[in-house]
Amino acid sequence: MLRYDQDGPIVTLTLDLPERRNPISEAPMIEAIVAALARLNADLSVRAAILTGAGSAFSSGGDLRKMAEPGGPTQAPPVQSRTWYVDGIQRIPLAFQQLEVPIIAAVNGPAIGAGNDLACMCDIRVAARSARFAESFVKVGLIPGDGGAWLLPRVVGESKAREMAFTGDLLDADQALACGLVSQVVDDDELLPAARRIAERIAANPPHAVRMTKRLMNEAQGQSLATVLQMSAAFQAVAHTTRDHAEAITAFTEKRAPVFTGD
Repeated sequence: MLRYDQDGPIVTLTLDLPERRNPISEAPMIEAIVAALARLNADLSVRAAILTGAGSAFSSGGDLRKMAEPGGPTQAPPVQSRTWYVDGIQRIPLAFQQLEVPIIAAVNGPAIGAGNDLACMCDIRVAARSARFAESFVKVGLIPGDGGAWLLPRVVGESKAREMAFTGDLLDADQALACGLVSQVVDDDELLPAARRIAERIAANPPHAVRMTKRLMNEAQGQSLATVLQMSAAFQAVAHTTRDHAEAITAFTEKRAPVFTGD
Protein backbone atom coordinates (compact mmCIF):
# COMPACT_ATOMS: atom_id res chain seq x y z
CA MET A 1 0.00 0.00 0.00
CA LEU A 2 3.08 2.25 0.21
CA ARG A 3 5.90 1.64 -2.24
CA TYR A 4 9.46 2.58 -1.23
CA ASP A 5 11.76 2.89 -4.25
CA GLN A 6 15.33 4.14 -3.98
CA ASP A 7 17.32 5.35 -6.97
CA GLY A 8 20.73 6.57 -5.88
CA PRO A 9 20.32 9.13 -3.07
CA ILE A 10 16.62 9.75 -3.85
CA VAL A 11 13.67 7.74 -2.53
CA THR A 12 10.18 7.85 -4.05
CA LEU A 13 7.30 6.96 -1.76
CA THR A 14 4.07 6.07 -3.58
CA LEU A 15 0.70 5.78 -1.88
CA ASP A 16 -0.56 2.64 -3.59
CA LEU A 17 -4.28 2.18 -3.04
CA PRO A 18 -5.42 3.68 -6.35
CA GLU A 19 -8.77 1.89 -6.39
CA ARG A 20 -9.69 3.81 -3.21
CA ARG A 21 -7.89 7.05 -4.16
CA ASN A 22 -5.10 6.51 -1.63
CA PRO A 23 -6.75 7.21 1.75
CA ILE A 24 -4.42 7.65 4.73
CA SER A 25 -6.85 7.26 7.66
CA GLU A 26 -6.54 3.53 8.37
CA ALA A 27 -4.01 1.83 10.63
CA PRO A 28 -2.07 -0.15 7.98
CA MET A 29 -1.39 2.95 5.86
CA ILE A 30 -0.56 5.04 8.93
CA GLU A 31 1.92 2.40 10.08
CA ALA A 32 3.43 2.19 6.60
CA ILE A 33 3.93 5.97 6.34
CA VAL A 34 5.42 6.30 9.82
CA ALA A 35 7.76 3.37 9.20
CA ALA A 36 8.86 4.72 5.82
CA LEU A 37 9.69 8.14 7.30
CA ALA A 38 11.71 6.50 10.09
CA ARG A 39 13.56 4.46 7.46
CA LEU A 40 14.38 7.63 5.50
CA ASN A 41 15.76 9.30 8.61
CA ALA A 42 17.91 6.32 9.56
CA ASP A 43 19.45 5.84 6.10
CA LEU A 44 22.21 8.40 5.63
CA SER A 45 22.53 7.44 1.96
CA VAL A 46 19.15 9.11 1.35
CA ARG A 47 19.48 12.80 0.54
CA ALA A 48 15.98 13.65 -0.74
CA ALA A 49 12.57 12.02 -1.11
CA ILE A 50 9.46 12.36 -3.25
CA LEU A 51 5.90 11.52 -2.16
CA THR A 52 3.22 10.84 -4.77
CA GLY A 53 0.07 8.80 -5.32
CA ALA A 54 -0.67 5.87 -7.60
CA GLY A 55 -3.52 6.24 -10.07
CA SER A 56 -5.52 9.39 -10.65
CA ALA A 57 -5.45 10.80 -7.09
CA PHE A 58 -2.74 11.99 -4.73
CA SER A 59 -4.85 11.21 -1.65
CA SER A 60 -8.52 11.40 -0.76
CA GLY A 61 -7.54 11.83 2.89
CA GLY A 62 -9.92 9.97 5.19
CA ASP A 63 -12.11 7.11 4.02
CA LEU A 64 -15.51 8.32 5.28
CA ARG A 65 -17.17 4.94 4.74
CA LYS A 66 -14.58 3.15 6.85
CA MET A 67 -14.72 5.88 9.49
CA ALA A 68 -18.48 5.33 9.84
CA GLU A 69 -18.13 1.57 10.40
CA PRO A 70 -18.18 0.03 13.91
CA GLY A 71 -14.87 0.77 15.57
CA GLY A 72 -14.40 3.99 13.58
CA PRO A 73 -14.56 7.48 15.08
CA THR A 74 -18.08 8.23 13.84
CA GLN A 75 -19.58 5.33 15.80
CA ALA A 76 -17.30 5.48 18.86
CA PRO A 77 -17.90 7.39 22.12
CA PRO A 78 -15.99 10.70 22.21
CA VAL A 79 -13.23 9.39 24.49
CA GLN A 80 -12.52 6.51 22.11
CA SER A 81 -12.83 8.75 19.05
CA ARG A 82 -10.15 11.04 20.49
CA THR A 83 -7.84 8.06 20.91
CA TRP A 84 -8.57 6.98 17.32
CA TYR A 85 -7.05 10.26 16.15
CA VAL A 86 -4.19 10.56 18.64
CA ASP A 87 -3.01 6.97 18.14
CA GLY A 88 -3.87 6.99 14.45
CA ILE A 89 -3.66 9.67 11.78
CA GLN A 90 -2.09 12.28 14.08
CA ARG A 91 1.06 10.16 14.17
CA ILE A 92 1.68 11.12 10.54
CA PRO A 93 2.32 14.87 10.98
CA LEU A 94 4.47 14.15 14.04
CA ALA A 95 6.56 11.72 11.98
CA PHE A 96 6.94 14.31 9.22
CA GLN A 97 8.00 16.89 11.82
CA GLN A 98 10.87 14.58 12.84
CA LEU A 99 11.93 13.86 9.26
CA GLU A 100 15.28 15.48 8.42
CA VAL A 101 15.35 14.38 4.77
CA PRO A 102 13.79 17.01 2.48
CA ILE A 103 10.62 15.61 0.91
CA ILE A 104 8.76 16.84 -2.16
CA ALA A 105 5.06 16.22 -2.70
CA ALA A 106 4.44 15.38 -6.37
CA VAL A 107 0.69 16.00 -6.39
CA ASN A 108 -0.63 13.96 -9.30
CA GLY A 109 -4.36 14.50 -8.78
CA PRO A 110 -6.88 15.47 -6.10
CA ALA A 111 -5.45 16.13 -2.62
CA ILE A 112 -8.57 16.40 -0.51
CA GLY A 113 -9.01 16.98 3.23
CA ALA A 114 -6.26 15.05 4.98
CA GLY A 115 -4.73 14.53 1.53
CA ASN A 116 -4.29 18.30 1.24
CA ASP A 117 -2.76 18.36 4.70
CA LEU A 118 -0.45 15.50 3.75
CA ALA A 119 0.89 17.62 0.91
CA CYS A 120 1.41 20.47 3.39
CA MET A 121 3.49 18.16 5.60
CA CYS A 122 6.05 17.99 2.79
CA ASP A 123 8.74 20.66 2.35
CA ILE A 124 8.02 21.44 -1.30
CA ARG A 125 4.94 20.82 -3.44
CA VAL A 126 4.84 20.38 -7.21
CA ALA A 127 1.46 19.95 -8.89
CA ALA A 128 0.34 18.29 -12.07
CA ARG A 129 -2.18 20.32 -14.06
CA SER A 130 -4.83 17.78 -13.07
CA ALA A 131 -4.16 18.32 -9.35
CA ARG A 132 -6.91 19.70 -7.15
CA PHE A 133 -6.73 20.83 -3.53
CA ALA A 134 -9.35 21.27 -0.83
CA GLU A 135 -9.34 21.74 2.95
CA SER A 136 -12.81 20.27 2.77
CA PHE A 137 -13.53 18.98 6.29
CA VAL A 138 -16.40 21.44 6.83
CA LYS A 139 -18.19 20.00 3.80
CA VAL A 140 -18.77 16.81 5.80
CA GLY A 141 -19.31 18.48 9.17
CA LEU A 142 -15.79 17.88 10.51
CA ILE A 143 -12.71 19.89 11.46
CA PRO A 144 -9.10 19.28 10.35
CA GLY A 145 -8.26 16.51 12.79
CA ASP A 146 -4.81 15.75 11.38
CA GLY A 147 -3.06 19.06 12.05
CA GLY A 148 -4.34 21.08 9.11
CA ALA A 149 -5.13 24.07 11.33
CA TRP A 150 -1.40 24.25 12.14
CA LEU A 151 -0.03 23.23 8.74
CA LEU A 152 -2.08 25.15 6.20
CA PRO A 153 -1.56 28.72 7.58
CA ARG A 154 2.19 28.13 7.55
CA VAL A 155 2.01 27.30 3.85
CA VAL A 156 -0.50 29.78 2.41
CA GLY A 157 -0.85 32.38 5.20
CA GLU A 158 -3.67 32.96 7.64
CA SER A 159 -6.19 34.62 5.33
CA LYS A 160 -6.06 32.05 2.53
CA ALA A 161 -5.93 29.15 5.00
CA ARG A 162 -9.07 30.38 6.71
CA GLU A 163 -10.81 30.91 3.38
CA MET A 164 -9.98 27.35 2.36
CA ALA A 165 -10.94 25.86 5.74
CA PHE A 166 -14.20 27.82 6.17
CA THR A 167 -15.50 27.34 2.62
CA GLY A 168 -14.04 23.93 1.77
CA ASP A 169 -13.68 25.23 -1.79
CA LEU A 170 -11.74 23.26 -4.39
CA LEU A 171 -8.62 24.89 -5.88
CA ASP A 172 -7.21 23.94 -9.24
CA ALA A 173 -3.46 23.77 -9.82
CA ASP A 174 -3.12 27.36 -11.03
CA GLN A 175 -5.03 28.67 -8.02
CA ALA A 176 -2.79 26.60 -5.76
CA LEU A 177 0.25 28.14 -7.44
CA ALA A 178 -1.14 31.66 -7.05
CA CYS A 179 -1.58 31.30 -3.28
CA GLY A 180 1.74 29.56 -2.68
CA LEU A 181 0.30 26.15 -1.88
CA VAL A 182 2.57 24.74 -4.61
CA SER A 183 5.75 26.15 -6.12
CA GLN A 184 5.39 24.68 -9.61
CA VAL A 185 2.66 23.46 -11.95
CA VAL A 186 3.68 21.12 -14.76
CA ASP A 187 2.00 18.92 -17.35
CA ASP A 188 0.91 15.60 -15.88
CA ASP A 189 3.57 13.57 -17.68
CA GLU A 190 6.25 15.97 -16.43
CA LEU A 191 5.34 15.73 -12.75
CA LEU A 192 7.76 13.09 -11.52
CA PRO A 193 10.63 14.34 -13.70
CA ALA A 194 10.08 17.88 -12.33
CA ALA A 195 10.05 16.61 -8.74
CA ARG A 196 13.12 14.50 -9.48
CA ARG A 197 15.01 17.55 -10.79
CA ILE A 198 14.39 19.40 -7.53
CA ALA A 199 15.41 16.33 -5.54
CA GLU A 200 18.63 16.06 -7.52
CA ARG A 201 19.49 19.70 -6.83
CA ILE A 202 18.97 19.07 -3.11
CA ALA A 203 20.91 15.80 -3.20
CA ALA A 204 23.89 17.54 -4.81
CA ASN A 205 24.53 19.47 -1.57
CA PRO A 206 26.34 18.25 1.57
CA PRO A 207 23.77 15.96 3.23
CA HIS A 208 24.56 16.78 6.84
CA ALA A 209 24.22 20.50 6.14
CA VAL A 210 20.90 19.88 4.38
CA ARG A 211 19.54 17.75 7.22
CA MET A 212 20.62 20.27 9.86
CA THR A 213 19.11 23.11 7.83
CA LYS A 214 15.77 21.32 7.68
CA ARG A 215 15.88 20.50 11.40
CA LEU A 216 16.64 24.15 12.17
CA MET A 217 13.78 25.39 9.99
CA ASN A 218 11.35 22.90 11.57
CA GLU A 219 12.33 23.91 15.10
CA ALA A 220 12.25 27.62 14.22
CA GLN A 221 8.48 27.43 13.62
CA GLY A 222 7.83 27.25 17.36
CA GLN A 223 10.80 29.10 18.83
CA SER A 224 11.87 32.69 19.52
CA LEU A 225 14.53 34.39 17.41
CA ALA A 226 16.97 34.26 20.34
CA THR A 227 16.49 30.50 20.70
CA VAL A 228 16.85 29.92 16.96
CA LEU A 229 20.08 31.93 16.93
CA GLN A 230 21.48 29.77 19.73
CA MET A 231 20.49 26.60 17.85
CA SER A 232 22.02 28.03 14.67
CA ALA A 233 25.32 28.66 16.44
CA ALA A 234 25.39 25.08 17.76
CA PHE A 235 24.51 23.53 14.39
CA GLN A 236 27.04 25.76 12.61
CA ALA A 237 29.77 24.64 14.98
CA VAL A 238 29.07 21.06 13.90
CA ALA A 239 28.90 22.00 10.21
CA HIS A 240 32.33 23.65 10.38
CA THR A 241 33.89 20.31 11.38
CA THR A 242 32.58 18.27 8.41
CA ARG A 243 34.78 17.15 5.58
CA ASP A 244 32.16 18.36 3.12
CA HIS A 245 32.61 21.91 4.41
CA ALA A 246 36.37 21.59 3.98
CA GLU A 247 35.83 20.18 0.48
CA ALA A 248 33.58 23.13 -0.42
CA ILE A 249 36.26 25.63 0.64
CA THR A 250 39.01 23.72 -1.18
CA ALA A 251 36.94 23.41 -4.35
CA PHE A 252 36.15 27.12 -4.24
CA THR A 253 39.83 28.10 -3.98
CA GLU A 254 40.80 25.59 -6.69
CA LYS A 255 37.97 26.76 -8.96
CA ARG A 256 36.47 23.30 -9.44
CA ALA A 257 33.19 21.58 -8.67
CA PRO A 258 33.07 20.11 -5.15
CA VAL A 259 32.54 16.42 -4.49
CA PHE A 260 30.47 15.89 -1.36
CA THR A 261 30.67 12.50 0.33
CA GLY A 262 28.50 13.03 3.40
CA ASP A 263 31.48 13.10 5.78
